[in-house]
Amino acid sequence: MATPKNPLSIVMPCLNEAKNLGALLPKLKELHAKAEILVIDDGSTDKSVEICQQFGVKVISHPHPLGNGAAIKTGARNASGEIIVFMDADGQHKPKDIQRLLDKLAEGYDMVVGARESGSHASKKRLLGNAIFNRLASFMTGQKIEDLTSGFRAVRANHFKKFLYLLPNGFSYPTTSTMAFFRSALPVAYIPIKAGKREGKSKIKLLKDGLRFFIIILKIGALFSPMRLFLPTSAACFLLGVVNHISTYAASGKFSNGTLLLYVASVFIFLMGILSEQISSLHYRNTDKE
Repeated sequence: MATPKNPLSIVMPCLNEAKNLGALLPKLKELHAKAEILVIDDGSTDKSVEICQQFGVKVISHPHPLGNGAAIKTGARNASGEIIVFMDADGQHKPKDIQRLLDKLAEGYDMVVGARESGSHASKKRLLGNAIFNRLASFMTGQKIEDLTSGFRAVRANHFKKFLYLLPNGFSYPTTSTMAFFRSALPVAYIPIKAGKREGKSKIKLLKDGLRFFIIILKIGALFSPMRLFLPTSAACFLLGVVNHISTYAASGKFSNGTLLLYVASVFIFLMGILSEQISSLHYRNTDKE
C-alpha cells in the first residue's frame, strides 16, 4: 500500500493574525517540513495572506468572515493528510507540542486534545467557565472531559470528516466534535499543555460565546445522549408533583391542577427521551459505516 503524499495536515484558521504568523510559520516548517500546512484565511484585512505566501504556505481564503468553525470545515475538506492537527494561528499553541499529540494518537486513539493547564487560561472567569462546561459535558457523555473548548487537537481525518455537517460555523466546533467522537465510541485522549498568551485581542466574547457553548452542550447532549438529559428532568417533574400532591392534599384534601400538570409533564418528557434515543440511534447508523 502506497504511503500518502501528506500523511499529516496542519490546519490553522486565521483572521487578522499577521503579527503572529511571521513567528509561527517558520517554527512549523522547521519541525514538520513534510507536513501539509493549510492556513484558512477567514476574510482577513491585514497582511496575513502575504505572510503565508512569503513562507510558501498554502492559503484558502473566505471572501468574508464566516466563523472559526467554518474555517475548520474548509480546512478539513481540503486537507489531504490521514491525520489532521488543528491549532490556532494566534501563537497560543506551541508547534513542539504537535509531536506529543501525534505520539498519543499513535497509541490507538482517534482524537487527542491538548488540555490547557489551569495557569494557561486568560482569566479566572474563563477558567471557572471552562470547568463548568467540562463538568456538564462529562455528565452528558458519561466520559471525563478535561478541556471541552481547546482548539488544539489531532484527529484521524476519516472520522472527523464524517461529523463536518454537525459542526457550527462559530467558535464551538471543539465542543461539538469532542462530544460526537464520544457518542460514536471513538477513543479520545488528553495531554496537558501550557498555552501561551495570545498577541492581540481575543475574538471570543466571554458572555455571548459562553451562553452559546452552554446551549450547544444541551443540544448535543439531547442528540447524542438524550436520556441523560430527559430522564433527570422527568424525574424532577415527578418528584415535584409528589411534593405538590402531598402538600395540597394535606391542606385542602383535593388533587390540584398543578399536581396533574407536573405528573403529565413527567410522562411526556420521559416519552420524548425514549423517542429522542431512537432518533439518535438512527442518526448514527450511517456514520458507523466505514
